[in-house]
Formats: sequence, C-alpha cells, structure tokens
Amino acid sequence: MSPLRSRLALYLHLIRWDRPAGWLLLLWPTLAALWIAADGFPGWHLLAVFTLGTVLMRSAGCCVNDVADRDFDRHVKRTAQRPVTRGALSPIEALTLGAVLAAAAFALVLSTNPPTIALSFAALAIALAYPYAKRVLAIPQAVLGLAFSFGIPMAFAAVLGGRDSGWPAIGAAVPLHAWWLLLGNLCWVLAYDTEYAMVDRDDDLKIGIQTSAITLGRWDVAAVMGCYAVYLLSWAVLGHALGLGGVFLAGVGVAAAQAVWHFTLIRQRGRDGCFKAFRLNHWLGAAVFAGVALDLALR
Repeated sequence: MSPLRSRLALYLHLIRWDRPAGWLLLLWPTLAALWIAADGFPGWHLLAVFTLGTVLMRSAGCCVNDVADRDFDRHVKRTAQRPVTRGALSPIEALTLGAVLAAAAFALVLSTNPPTIALSFAALAIALAYPYAKRVLAIPQAVLGLAFSFGIPMAFAAVLGGRDSGWPAIGAAVPLHAWWLLLGNLCWVLAYDTEYAMVDRDDDLKIGIQTSAITLGRWDVAAVMGCYAVYLLSWAVLGHALGLGGVFLAGVGVAAAQAVWHFTLIRQRGRDGCFKAFRLNHWLGAAVFAGVALDLALR
C-alpha cells in the first residue's frame, strides 16, 4: 500500500468510516425532527445540510474523543488499536483533521439562518465537553445524550427560523415541543450508550473512569429498558399531540419490538450481546423516522 493510501486508511479508521451506526444514531432523530418541523419533506437543501453535517460532526467528534481518551483506550481491548492510541497518528494530526471536518460542517450551517447558526455553537461546545465528562460525572452518557440530540432543535430552527438573530429569534424558531423531543431522545441515547458501556465495564473499573454501566450496577438492564420506554412513550405522546397518526404509532411499535429484543441480548450482560444491541440501535431510530415520514407523506 502506498504511503498516501496508508495515511488515508488511518484517517478513515480514526473517523470510524467502516462503522456508520454512530452517525446513523445521530441522523434518524434529526431527520425525524426536520420532517415534523416542516410538516413533511423539508426540501433537498436542508436534507443535504443535516445529513452531511451529521456525518462530518460525528467524524470530528471521533477525532477529539480519541485524543482525549488515548491514555484510557490503550487499557481497553476494544479500543487499544485505534490510530491515535497505538501511535499511528499524532494527537495534533487527529485534532487538525477534526477541525477541518468541523469547519466543513459549519460551512453547511452557514447556508441556513442565524438561529440555526447560533445553536450550532452550543452543539459544538457540548460535543467538545463530552470526552472529559467521564472524568467528573457519574453518568457521562447524559452529556452524550445532549450532544446526540441537539440536531433536533437545530432542525426546527432551520425550518422555522427567520433571518433575525439573537436568543429571542431562537425562542420563536424552536417551539417547546422540540425541547421535549430532545429530552425524550436523550433517554434513548442513555439506553444505547449504557449498553455500549456494559461492554467495557470490567476494563473501565480497572482504569478508574465513570460510566452509567458502573454507576447503575445491578440496575443497569432495568435502567436501559426504562430509558427505552420513556423515549418511545414520550415521542408517541408528542407525535400524537402534533397530529401524527396510526402509521407513526406503528413505527413506534416496531421500535418498541426491537427494544424488547434488545432486552434478550443484554439481560445476561455478555459483551457480545450488549455490543450487538448497541450496534443495531440505529434500526430502532430508523423505525421511528420511517413512521414520521410515512405518516406525513400519506396524509
């Protein structure tokens, strides 16, 4: 392999290009919010902005996360071979790539409106804070939940926001139900990232970092299922209140069936089962989005 192709392979490994589940977990709730805010198809421009922006920002987040966690990751079997952790890429090189990707995402946001642009700064701050949250918080997944849910208010702002700037404009562009949708989605993130943390629990205990799986202890499985229930129930209630009907509720039902299946995967707390449940969560989000999009299309 040529040096250029070898370097490119390292960059793709760094941003988890071969693992699209990460950006799909970000994308589905964002697109669902976009469709709800627009009362149907939001147009190709916003679809492209939020789809590409999601991929770029998740990739940038991987760069920052791997630099922040490199001293921890070398003690975890699943992460020990990441490029920064094993020294194949320097921290400066990884951060430079992350900055380029984040700048490209911001360029996309600049094509929207001032309320969306203002919210993008808050989204960036939360994303940068997450890698360090596990050093100070008992359940750092809550910060990840905010980061992975912030596309929801941004989607509403992009559809409903005008050309005015400032916090009053953001308040007008992002209705209260958008923030409730964010909180519901945060519960979904807590569910699947606790499954993820259950995979590494033994390693995390040895190196002394905090995760929801460690904090919850023997209540971890119950908490995961409770978070699934709150997420799906809150979105079902909010969606019904916003005029979504039977097709949407059928999508939520399909997602609920998947959550029940995930219980069978994680109840024994085995690494393989927990990791499989985490990896397949994007199908749960896809079911909810499909319910939203089809319900609006069939009106």
